[in-house]
Amino acid sequence: MTIKEFSLIIMAIFYIIAGLNHFKNAEFYLRIIPPYLPFHKWLNWISGVAEIILGIMLFFPTVRSLAAWGIIALLIAVFPANIYHFTTKGKTIPELKAPVWALALRLAFQFVFVYWAWIYT
Repeated sequence: MTIKEFSLIIMAIFYIIAGLNHFKNAEFYLRIIPPYLPFHKWLNWISGVAEIILGIMLFFPTVRSLAAWGIIALLIAVFPANIYHFTTKGKTIPELKAPVWALALRLAFQFVFVYWAWIYT
């Protein structure tokens, strides 16, 4: 197995688990959705389902590129939530006690995740 194949498996599992987490820990995601966006529960549900479906699609070579582009689009779509979480200095989830530098690092990692998905387009 090559590093690229192993990386693909890790990425697919990561998105499937992340998608499932939208349902298991919905309150976390609901609290970081910016207030100017409507239908928080639906946005959380849609993004969770999308992560699960896109993660599964990564396992199939015929739709892998489409899944990777879908992940890139999803990462761009959820970026406002990460910005909101950062700009509120984590006050949306005070019990998390995330330092500002960790929230900034999370923002930076979005670009890493976009690149990781781009490899499979």
